[in-house]
Amino acid sequence: MKIKIVVHEAEEGGFWAEVPAIPGCATQGDSMDELMKNLHEAIEGCLSIEVAPPEPGGTERMLELPA
Repeated sequence: MKIKIVVHEAEEGGFWAEVPAIPGCATQGDSMDELMKNLHEAIEGCLSIEVAPPEPGGTERMLELPA
């Protein structure tokens, strides 16, 4: 999956980025490498939600899609 990000140079040095497709998802880093690492963590955190497991005997199944 590809996700577009907008990278900005921070006034105090380093960079910050936002993910327009995920409102409120933003992070910063002192270097571009650090920013990219932090972006992966921020996106994962923004997309992760707690879901109650299905009731036993029901027809629902919980699956995870690989990224």
